[in-house]
Amino acid sequence: MRGLSSRRVILTGGASGIGRAAALRLAQEGCVLGIFDLDEAGAEATAAECKGAQAYRVDITDRAQIEAAVAAFGPVEGLANVAGWDTPVDFLATDRALWDKVVQINLYGPLNMHHVVVRGMAERRFGRVVNVASDAGRVGSSGEAVYAACKGGIIAFTKTLARELARKGVTLNVVCPGPTDTPLFDNFRAASPSIGDALARAIPLRRLGKPDDYAGMIAFLLSDDAEYITGQTVSVSGGLTMV
Repeated sequence: MRGLSSRRVILTGGASGIGRAAALRLAQEGCVLGIFDLDEAGAEATAAECKGAQAYRVDITDRAQIEAAVAAFGPVEGLANVAGWDTPVDFLATDRALWDKVVQINLYGPLNMHHVVVRGMAERRFGRVVNVASDAGRVGSSGEAVYAACKGGIIAFTKTLARELARKGVTLNVVCPGPTDTPLFDNFRAASPSIGDALARAIPLRRLGKPDDYAGMIAFLLSDDAEYITGQTVSVSGGLTMV
């Protein structure tokens, strides 16, 4: 893809799942990667497979950690916010402690990353940002009320920032995965062992998503092939949602 060779990209959540698949694809395209994850060993394992990549132990809910890691990595041209977390619980059975954890990781984490990283992009008048949200934020998802609220917020935030930063040469877009076979999905299997098969039957393409299903779209939106695309939300769900 045009423009990705030697492009300096920070990616969060690169230790496993969609983040790891995206990191491997971006490395194949020639990006210079900074892989941020709370799972330091997992981030290092991913970085070891990505030529020239650096792994950083970063809690994205901690702005100071982000600032230190970004300073160590250097100027950033691309940002992929992939890190996220949830566990399936009906809203009326949740409590404030769970809300706070979900909001800190899925909303405040990306806000912190933007506030630190995108500031430099705007100053240099160039940047590409991809936020990985969820179809839960587009159409809702039972057992994920607070998570869906966060992901819906990220969609709206991305559109707003895309408007604010368009004339500074920074584009921002959203990728919304549908149900995906990742370590995060194991929480849902634990709550309902048959959920994977049930979702596979409901998805027109008859399977859950795989991490590799999203890596190409993330790479595309970070590339110069997507330089005229900003403020958009792309659902990648095997046809489960077509709204």
